[in-house]
Amino acid sequence: MEALTDLPEIGSVTAQQLVSVGITTAEQLRHLGAKEAFERIRTNLDPGACIQLLYGLESAVEGVPARALSPDTKAELRQWKAQLNSLKV
Repeated sequence: MEALTDLPEIGSVTAQQLVSVGITTAEQLRHLGAKEAFERIRTNLDPGACIQLLYGLESAVEGVPARALSPDTKAELRQWKAQLNSLKV
């Protein structure tokens, strides 16, 4: 079974955050996706979670370094995060 820290952009801190919100394996992260993982972290651990965390989670899901994410993917993630921020009261 692949460890979370074996994924690109997932260090020990992010791995611990993921475990704290119930995501314990690379497979679980891939299945849930970056947005769900980000939302769990933001809701339960870090209300100020930044876009870099979201990029890192997407990188892990896609299996590529963050620098390899396409501009379209980054733009879509920024837009999604902005919508998420606007929903927060």
